[in-house]
Amino acid sequence: MSDPLAALQQRLQHTFQDPRLLARALTHRSFSADHNERLEFLGDSVLNLAVSTLLYEQLQSQQEGDLSKVRASLVKQEPLHQLALGLGLPAVLKLGEGEAKTGGQQRPSILADALEAVIGAVYLDGGYTAAEALVRRLFREVEVKPALVAAAKDAKTELQEVLQARKMKLPAYRVVRTVGAAHRQTFEVECEVTELGVVERGIGASRRAGEQAAAQAVLIVLKSKLR
Repeated sequence: MSDPLAALQQRLQHTFQDPRLLARALTHRSFSADHNERLEFLGDSVLNLAVSTLLYEQLQSQQEGDLSKVRASLVKQEPLHQLALGLGLPAVLKLGEGEAKTGGQQRPSILADALEAVIGAVYLDGGYTAAEALVRRLFREVEVKPALVAAAKDAKTELQEVLQARKMKLPAYRVVRTVGAAHRQTFEVECEVTELGVVERGIGASRRAGEQAAAQAVLIVLKSKLR
């Protein structure tokens, strides 16, 4: 096994019995037919179970709905992207020439998927105990406390609750513009609260992300408007 992969195993604190699993976990579909998407599928489930167990242990006063929100906030793309950067995954990813030239090694979605694939590879190589231990190490810097419940509430949900509490109609979302190639589009979304005459826009890498950004922009306005 190459030195970069040996160094990665040290950072993971897991030595692979079958190094081919790690190599596959770091292979994007643009590089080879033997790529990491099946491992990503497996790792996603292992990650969710391990994080669920962590939250069950440490947030004992929280209900199921709140635990689900916190888990979703911890296993979404951006936190996983940051964890992947911390492990140095960009330096060991295998990407096709076209993907590499367009910055694929730093792309959040690719790195988040690769991290899930690595978790899946550890699961196959060492069993659930090894994979859970890895997930706990990855998240050991995250302070799991009840305040995470409030922080985990996404902007669209928070905006909806603010309006419902005042018996107002739900906001309307509309895609104003899309930019870029089909596989790398950027969405500009408008969010309108008719009864208050508030219209704001947000931009994201998906329609949902654009809606969240627009909802956040509206919330900023409403928090000063509804004081």
